[in-house]
Amino acid sequence: MRLSSGLARSKYISISILLVFAMLQSCKKDVEKMTKQELVKELSKEKKYAELLEYAGNTGIKTEKFAFKESDAPVFALLEETGYGHQPSLRYINKKVKADTVDLKEAAIALVKGESLEKVMEKLEPEYPVYKNLKRHYARLITENKKDSAALVAESINAYRWIHRQAGDAPRLVMVNIRGAYLTGMDADGKDVITMRTVAGKRDTPTPTIDTYATSIVTHPYWNVPKSIAIKEIFPKAAKDEDYLSRNKIEVIDKKGEVVDPEDVDWESMTPEEFPYRFRQETGGDNSLGLLKVEIKNPLAIYLHDTNARYLFNTDQRWRSHGCVRVQHPTELANFMAGEELLDNDSLMEPDTISIPPKWHKLKRRIPVFLLYLGADCNEKGDLLYFADVYKRDSPQV
Repeated sequence: MRLSSGLARSKYISISILLVFAMLQSCKKDVEKMTKQELVKELSKEKKYAELLEYAGNTGIKTEKFAFKESDAPVFALLEETGYGHQPSLRYINKKVKADTVDLKEAAIALVKGESLEKVMEKLEPEYPVYKNLKRHYARLITENKKDSAALVAESINAYRWIHRQAGDAPRLVMVNIRGAYLTGMDADGKDVITMRTVAGKRDTPTPTIDTYATSIVTHPYWNVPKSIAIKEIFPKAAKDEDYLSRNKIEVIDKKGEVVDPEDVDWESMTPEEFPYRFRQETGGDNSLGLLKVEIKNPLAIYLHDTNARYLFNTDQRWRSHGCVRVQHPTELANFMAGEELLDNDSLMEPDTISIPPKWHKLKRRIPVFLLYLGADCNEKGDLLYFADVYKRDSPQV
């Protein structure tokens, strides 16, 4: 009887263990079916949310705005901030992209299941090498109590989170750091493919911060002179010197798009503001846009372009333009954006005497373009670089 009783107890214990195991497995499966509210409730538990806040704080996020609201914590808002950031200071944005809600929910489910916080968040965050290096430097600066430097780095960390949000499934993207006067072309994984120097806007004609996309490459472009430059610079010179326009290959264009003979214009009877025409510089080596222009969608008449003053790339003081961005290697940039060899490296070499009509090369895919004002960034080696506040703007707001 004792043996039989012992066997019964052993059998009962085995069945109990199996039932507990089955229940645990059932609970794990139930997590997949949890609603967003249920996931929030689970992750709002003090210890779990405290760990989330600590992780976010260590990656440059101001966690004060993610404090508890009534009974629940803003879990998904914090996850979105960590993975996709918030909009940096931008003068123009083409369209704000919504965060991937599927990825956010998968991250929440994984956290409720008890998966490693670091691994879950790293999957949600950008995979860009530069992003990971900036996070590493931020942690170091906080440890060293260098708060001002850490704030600059945090601003850049957020910028790359924003780029991650906006770029989506784009195969490539271009980022211009106005403050550093350079351009980086990255692949879908955030690896640097091309880098080059740029010439950005002067302090009194700064390059605006823009989040948009490239639409086409134009070889041998006309330069349609912006109204502000026409009024301040071109008109006064043309009115005083009758040969100024011909010397600089600048045409007078009427509202119908037809060329007007400058001798038919009564320069003395009108002010620059009353001038009913516009100016257009002919194509060629003397053109202010050089021999190539990258058109990017924006209402500010800003684009990336070649230049007839390439010597400027040899100096460290490269804030010389009226607002547009001059690029050091235009054909390299064009080929990168096209994803194929659109132009030979020497295809834009031509005698100054030749004027070739513009040719548009429409891009097959929208290529995101970001013109940002970053005070810190990392090079390909992972070194942290700081850049002077050339436009004398306020302290970073992260």
